[in-house]
Amino acid sequence: MKNLQMFCLTLEPSHLEFIKSLNYIPVGLGEKKFSDKWFTDKNGKNISKKNRNYGEYTFHYWLWKNYINQLKDEWIGFSQYRKFWTIRNYDNFKLDINKINSIAIKEITSEFNDCEVILGSPFYVNQRRISKFLKKGIKIVLKKPGVLFNKNSRNLSFHFDLMHGEKNLEKAINLLDSKNRTDFQDYMNKNFYFHPHNMFICKSKSLLIEYYETIFPWLEKCEDVFGFKNLQGYDLTRIYGFLAERFLSYWFTKNVKYKTMNITFYDINKDLK
Repeated sequence: MKNLQMFCLTLEPSHLEFIKSLNYIPVGLGEKKFSDKWFTDKNGKNISKKNRNYGEYTFHYWLWKNYINQLKDEWIGFSQYRKFWTIRNYDNFKLDINKINSIAIKEITSEFNDCEVILGSPFYVNQRRISKFLKKGIKIVLKKPGVLFNKNSRNLSFHFDLMHGEKNLEKAINLLDSKNRTDFQDYMNKNFYFHPHNMFICKSKSLLIEYYETIFPWLEKCEDVFGFKNLQGYDLTRIYGFLAERFLSYWFTKNVKYKTMNITFYDINKDLK
């Protein structure tokens, strides 16, 4: 790998050899035991006990506090055992683990030289099925029945309220510093897509550190509002990860030049059970 340090996050120790075959850096999260061949979020200064709520961000915290100064100052990326960066889109039913090995990126090509970060292709929330809106939050929909007929009213704020609890986004945004509070609110109100999966590829350590220095103090403040004990169901239990996912899109697109790349879905558990 010439110019890319790619971390691949997984919950399964059996994925080690495949991740290494990609020349990616293996990261083990969750409750299972991982050997010393893995990076984990459990040693040094860490918040691994919050993984159920923070998802990938317990590793980001560990990286920030324990290892970031040891990274080369070149492209630093994050992928997952079910999601891989690829130059173009691929039909899932045509994939297998060997195909993933051949199509997952190994370096960053020159077409991305003029940007500071690479984000995933946009995910449009206003194109979801009406039935899903009704299933997830009929009370919220009934308060704004226009969303059933007007796609332009289904913005990111509406979608977050629907999926992760009404007014929770507003509560979280109110905890941001003044520099970001208004701009993030505008971003959520005016946009219909975000760059998903908490995946990104950052060109420099300094930019990554700046992002971490912004996101983690905010998430810590959010803990005072949402806590952990009363978060029920996946969409609320993982609320810190979902807040970070939206904030990531906002923060990078606001602050630096970015380009997008496809993220291909394939669960390597299909081949490595």
